Amino acid sequence: MFKKSMALLLVMMLLVGLMAGCGQKAPEQPAPAAPTEEEKTDITVGFVTDIGGIDDRSFNQGTYEGIKEYAGEKGWKEGQEYKYIQSNEEADYIPNLSAFGDEAYNLVIAAGFLFENAMKEVAPQYADTNFAIIDAVIDAPNVASVVFAEEQGSFLVGVAAAKATKTKKVGFVGGMDFPLIRKFHAGFVAGVHSVDKSIQVVDQYAGDFGNPGAGQQIASTMYAQGVDVIYHAAGGTGNGVINEAKNRVENGKEVWVIGVDKDQYEDGKLASGKSVVLTSMMKRVDVAAYSMIEAQEKGEFPGGKTTALTLKEDGVGIPAENPNLAADIVTEINSYKDKIVAGEIVVPTTMDELKAFEANLK
Repeated sequence: MFKKSMALLLVMMLLVGLMAGCGQKAPEQPAPAAPTEEEKTDITVGFVTDIGGIDDRSFNQGTYEGIKEYAGEKGWKEGQEYKYIQSNEEADYIPNLSAFGDEAYNLVIAAGFLFENAMKEVAPQYADTNFAIIDAVIDAPNVASVVFAEEQGSFLVGVAAAKATKTKKVGFVGGMDFPLIRKFHAGFVAGVHSVDKSIQVVDQYAGDFGNPGAGQQIASTMYAQGVDVIYHAAGGTGNGVINEAKNRVENGKEVWVIGVDKDQYEDGKLASGKSVVLTSMMKRVDVAAYSMIEAQEKGEFPGGKTTALTLKEDGVGIPAENPNLAADIVTEINSYKDKIVAGEIVVPTTMDELKAFEANLK
């Protein structure tokens, strides 16, 4: 009896031990899989604006919209994977570019040809950071340059201006008198005179890209002189041109303005819902910014190379929708576009080339 009791006790103790052991040992879990290359998101993008503000409704805003579009697709947050620094004057360019370099950002985008000298100075100091500059060409292994055929897009809106004017007098307002802005100027005049050589083109440069007051004053003078269509290539200064056109139309005048860099139709809207913006010369800076970030993330950043965006690549042109242009005018504009793309028309880029171009017009 005693032996049976002891045996039973030993069996019970053994069962208790086994149960305790099972309770203490958790089942083995597989190790978490390492993230794939596609899942890694360690890219950081910095954007340095030109003067005029991030909401200049022109070059800065258009560039940043391209950055935000890419960020939105990736689920990035502003201030983490991407952010911008505002430049209030040219003296800010170098410290702003350097700030992103100091923070070891992967890609830094600068909006505008005025960054050329600053980029030449800063980029060599941050070899591990890639830089992209829009509207200038920099020869450096970690800098990608993006340029546009502004003269081609300006030619098309010149055609639009020539078809819209009733006074046979149109205007051009430039921001600052640089070779780049002369490309807009020369292309615009070439487009106007390709339609009608007798149309007068009045021009003036504001000497500033961020002064709407100056733009409005220049536009007021031009409209008073009988100009009824003004094309501006003046960044934030051009907002003043739009404002003056709105004031004139609200007071019963019939005038137009042509926007630049992005579709500015909404900027020209009146209380009635109509817009004073005839059309816009779109310069796809948003596409430029988007493509640079995409190339950076894919490991295909075109450092040391220049990317040119023309009518052929739809890098420049007019908006897809133009409520203030008649269908037959859009058809004529597209006809000119086809000729430019085919090389039948070579649009001038300088005032000297413009003279030669006009000498051959019938």
